[in-house]
Amino acid sequence: MKWDKDQNKRLMPWKGEKDPYRIWLSEIILQQTRVEQGLSYYQNFLRVFPDIKMLAKAPESKVFKQWEGLGYYSRCRNLISTAKKIANDLSGKFPSTYEDILALKGVGPYTAAAISSFAFDLPHAVVDGNVFRVLARIFGITIPLDSTKGKKYFTDLANELLDKKNPGRYNQAIMDFGASICKPANPLCDQCPFQKTCFAFLNNKINELPVKGKKLIIKKRWFNFLVMESDNKLAIQKRSGKDIWQQLFTFPLIESEKEITQKQILSMAEKNKWLIKNKYEIVHISPVLQQQLTHQLISSRFIHVIIKHKPAVKNDWKWVPENRLGYYAFPKLMNIYRDLL
Repeated sequence: MKWDKDQNKRLMPWKGEKDPYRIWLSEIILQQTRVEQGLSYYQNFLRVFPDIKMLAKAPESKVFKQWEGLGYYSRCRNLISTAKKIANDLSGKFPSTYEDILALKGVGPYTAAAISSFAFDLPHAVVDGNVFRVLARIFGITIPLDSTKGKKYFTDLANELLDKKNPGRYNQAIMDFGASICKPANPLCDQCPFQKTCFAFLNNKINELPVKGKKLIIKKRWFNFLVMESDNKLAIQKRSGKDIWQQLFTFPLIESEKEITQKQILSMAEKNKWLIKNKYEIVHISPVLQQQLTHQLISSRFIHVIIKHKPAVKNDWKWVPENRLGYYAFPKLMNIYRDLL
């Protein structure tokens, strides 16, 4: 708290904020996004949706367009669902207890603690990556932070240390301390007030703590996109189901288990009755483009073809002029391809 008062220079627009809508919005955006990237999204959301009722009544496509590029689109779906619940069922009034906040869709213990402590001064410790790191290094905790035992141990310790009279300020201070002093790599130990007592510093274990137990397994997938043009319009389709990019738009997609040739892709498109053999013109074939997701590596190729007659396909296809594509929310990979062109 003394470090926060005297030395903390980390400025962010939501610091000191008491409006639960703004705090909730910032926390949902920052759940799996770096502050540097999330800042502009937060500001744009508030400009377009200044309060929760405006967000709740907005067309979902407009909300997804604002979210475009942030990834982890289930956060956006939860954002919409929760906004509608609060606006319609709670008369637009944000819940004010930890338990009621925790019951909201898309809100876990960390986010509930952040909203309840920042907006309502309730004594709940926020335990994010920064807090895990600070506590693990200072106290020499070797329990894997991603284990059930680890999560409980760190949460109990954080709540024991919490300043119950100033929970919001304390939570912000320890998170800022982890982000600016006790950083993941190259921490500023020479500026740290815990230098004389920090286990990691005294035992040369800074780079060993905190401990993570699970290794991430990356699934590799191949997406082959048909950029189909007819009458100066391009075919796009809305993704549904439980897979990635749900409710976003892509070009018609053929997924394969490995990289396949242009000839194979076009043959499969003909089999799907998207293309008629010898009745289309190939305009452009992209190099292999990639997008890294947390658990998946997507490799893709885009084949742009011009056709004379639109295929008879499902209703989830739309034919859109190229200059209108910007009105639809696309995954990052689509925009990488469009930027390439």
